[in-house]
Amino acid sequence: MRAERIRQAALVAALLVPLGLLHAFVLAEICIGLVDILFLAESVRTKNFAWARRLWFLVALAWWAWLMLCSAPGVGAAGWAMGFGQAVVVIRLFLFTAALQNWLLTTQAARRAAWIMLALSGLWIGVEAWQQFLTGKNIFGDPRWGDGSLTGPFWKPRAGPLYAHLLFIAALPPVMALFAAKRRWAAIALVLLGVVTSVLIGQRMGVALTALGLAVCCVLIPRLRLPAIAAAILGAAVLVATPIISPPTHAKLVGETSANFHHFSQSPYGEIFTRATVMGLQRPLLGWGMNGYRVDCPQPRFATGLPALGIPPTQLKLGACNLHPQNYYIQAFSDAGLPGLILFMALVLVWTWHLWRGLWRQPDALRVGLFIGVLSYTWPVSSTDEFPTLYMLGWMFFFLGLGLACSDAAPKSEVKNG
Repeated sequence: MRAERIRQAALVAALLVPLGLLHAFVLAEICIGLVDILFLAESVRTKNFAWARRLWFLVALAWWAWLMLCSAPGVGAAGWAMGFGQAVVVIRLFLFTAALQNWLLTTQAARRAAWIMLALSGLWIGVEAWQQFLTGKNIFGDPRWGDGSLTGPFWKPRAGPLYAHLLFIAALPPVMALFAAKRRWAAIALVLLGVVTSVLIGQRMGVALTALGLAVCCVLIPRLRLPAIAAAILGAAVLVATPIISPPTHAKLVGETSANFHHFSQSPYGEIFTRATVMGLQRPLLGWGMNGYRVDCPQPRFATGLPALGIPPTQLKLGACNLHPQNYYIQAFSDAGLPGLILFMALVLVWTWHLWRGLWRQPDALRVGLFIGVLSYTWPVSSTDEFPTLYMLGWMFFFLGLGLACSDAAPKSEVKNG
């Protein structure tokens, strides 16, 4: 009985993590730490560490150990606190994911509660984006960002990518339930509303990730192919109309994107990617350790560009240095060299394989949404936050834990796709 009360307390803490990730990062950190401690204590009590032998966790440990080695003082560039210390605490997110998969979300009721928290989070962002679009301010009195993007319930522009990460997790279960109840037009309307909201938020990566999610839906759920295509067409039409209905959105999504694509190597993103790649190439075995890019990037020896690819030298005045390399894979290379990149790619592939298992035969709506949610984080062609900064990556590890738990619970019998 005491063990069950401890498990319930840990589940409550886990379910508070999305709230913390939205508006109170300290709360999220406290809840993740509490879940980890209780999970390890339960494993010791029951002498059950079978979860630690799962393939994804073993690969995660290998990558983490290599990152710590590369970040150690005397090896990495950032020293004890900024480098090695931050590498050490990465393990908390892997433990949190393992706890969700193997302990807290093993029942249907717990998985439903976790989905509700994610769905409410996505709904909250969408509602606040529309409020800001229609009235000029969100519930907290914050206006649009200076570049025209909608900030939703936040004071700065982080709504677009996060909304896209949550969109299919939140929307696919009710959409498929509406189809099953013969309420086809309501289902289609929900799909269209979700896509239009992403476009109006006005952040490039959010729109791109929404398009990726629609493509995955077309592949895995035949019933959604026509609605997904219709949503893509409507989204494009809204984009075309943005000079009239939302000029700041047009300037951000069309004008700035076009300029970056035409001169990518001299854009801030191109400069950052080139500089971080050069750093990795100059130390391909060990890299520069966690936060090594942040510390050593301004050094002139990294300004060479990539002559073999026709990419000119980078310039600090064009934004070649930032807090992080803006891409998980380039960061893995600059942080931990080629072995770190290989291990990180292996980890992503194992995660993807676990989440994909059985989806082609049995495309459960929530599992498809969670697969899209994780894929939208690990998709290599994207601009990202630092791995694993909590306020964005905390969501991915929550998705991952729920997705792995759903995969474990999925029926193994084959059913017709669609």
